[in-house]
Amino acid sequence: MREKRVLILHGLGGSDYPHWQAHLAIDLIKQNTPVSFPALPNRDKPKLKEWKEFIKKEIEHFKPTIVVCHSLANIVWFHICEELDIKLDKLMLVAPVRMNCDIKEIKEFFPYPLPKSLKSKEVIMASSTNDPYINVEEAIRLQSKLGIGMKLLEEAGHINAASGYGKLDCALDWINQEQECEENH
Repeated sequence: MREKRVLILHGLGGSDYPHWQAHLAIDLIKQNTPVSFPALPNRDKPKLKEWKEFIKKEIEHFKPTIVVCHSLANIVWFHICEELDIKLDKLMLVAPVRMNCDIKEIKEFFPYPLPKSLKSKEVIMASSTNDPYINVEEAIRLQSKLGIGMKLLEEAGHINAASGYGKLDCALDWINQEQECEENH
């Protein structure tokens, strides 16, 4: 397996400490895993084109083998992944948002495309039974259309600091697991 290089992409408003993505970055650094956890431009009032260009440049520069997305970052990944010449070892999609979200600040991100390939050998999606931005049925439909595995967390809200997710040890555990032979598309 290639050396792990983890790119962590936050959603609307960022994932500052004590968000689980901040904890994950710290834990990865402690185990000497190269990690990039950039602050995306205008994180409170993002522009799709700006985020796409920023992430493409970061991928080109950092050359990740693993990408971890939260919330709106999943949607940006759906917009750009087919434009990328990349084959990740792992992709983690946490708390994706429903297909037609009506939050004013992020209107231009929706509706989003469903990529034919997520550009990763192994993909997992994590969603919650009470996420205000996607209900269980919508999450299952998305997971099914993408043809990937899903971990459904009970009463975890939007799986962020506001819903009590400081540390999400299962994210680090999954990143550290040796890869399975089977490919997910």
